[in-house]
Amino acid sequence: MGTVTKALSLLGLFTQIRPEIGLSDLTRLSGMNKATTHRLLRELQAQGFVEQVGPERAYRLGPEVLRLAALREATVPILSVSREVLDRLSAATGETAHISLVQGAKLNALSHAYSPRYATRVMMDDTEVLSFHATGSGLAVLAWAEPDFVNAVLAERLHAFTPDTETSAQAIRARLDDIRRDGMAESIGGYEADVHSHAAPVFGPDQRPIGALAVAAPVSRMTETLKQTIRAELAAGARDMTQRIGGLYPPSFPAARAA
Repeated sequence: MGTVTKALSLLGLFTQIRPEIGLSDLTRLSGMNKATTHRLLRELQAQGFVEQVGPERAYRLGPEVLRLAALREATVPILSVSREVLDRLSAATGETAHISLVQGAKLNALSHAYSPRYATRVMMDDTEVLSFHATGSGLAVLAWAEPDFVNAVLAERLHAFTPDTETSAQAIRARLDDIRRDGMAESIGGYEADVHSHAAPVFGPDQRPIGALAVAAPVSRMTETLKQTIRAELAAGARDMTQRIGGLYPPSFPAARAA
């Protein structure tokens, strides 16, 4: 692992539920020794990527991260566009809508929207790292990801999150073939028991999936009518997002979804 990769991995340890982290905890979480961690933090601090706060001198993300995030959003308005699409999806379906983005070898939840229609709903955490093999979102990404990326994901130990999680790489590859034909992924209890999710990929300008848009509902509420509503709204939402961020559908994507 190179120096830049090590430094960036430290930034990835900060979350909404862990916005400030001390040196000892950063050392433990990163798996690096204390001297290396401290040296990398000093370099990140000098460039404004982290800063120290409070009497404990804990670290948190610095102003340079905010500047780059604002620049990225101004250039590719994923967050603002996704919030519009998510609000529309949750209102139309009455269920939880969420979007996740591929960041390196991870699929990170970015944003979500709840509908007030029901008291019982699927809950989301915007800091969550989603599984590629066990979630609808992950499967939607894998279906159109580069073969090397898919091979790397499926070569890892595939964790069983529930009794219904598919952990056979061969079976998952067969599912990916079905998803490519259909244009949408579906997962029933694969990541969380009693959750039925549908997901559609969102593409970037290079025709590769940058993430996935999804709707998740309790299994007990998934009727055929709701399923058809989710699929229609989700396809429209993913198409809207892809177009508004300058993305392009690959030729292999089902024409009915990309029209």
